[in-house]
Amino acid sequence: MLTLPAVLTHAASAAFARSLPQALQSESGDLVADASALQQFDSSALAVLLECRRQALAAGKAFSVQGAPTRLRELAGLYGVAELIPAAPAPV
Repeated sequence: MLTLPAVLTHAASAAFARSLPQALQSESGDLVADASALQQFDSSALAVLLECRRQALAAGKAFSVQGAPTRLRELAGLYGVAELIPAAPAPV
């Protein structure tokens, strides 16, 4: 699981995005991004999630997001990318 930081704004997103290839390699299965810690974010968080998705799909892995704040889901809907960052299935 890839844990997003509490702050993922324009200023922080580039550094986090640079760590994605290594994080993806450490995941043995599908990539689930845990967004539950997000407290301060902007549209850059969506760009990071879309890059996570791109890299996961390129590696043949499924991608989903768990714990996304309501405001992040609303922002994804506003930008028309909500279907590209699906919610992770609820644990059984």
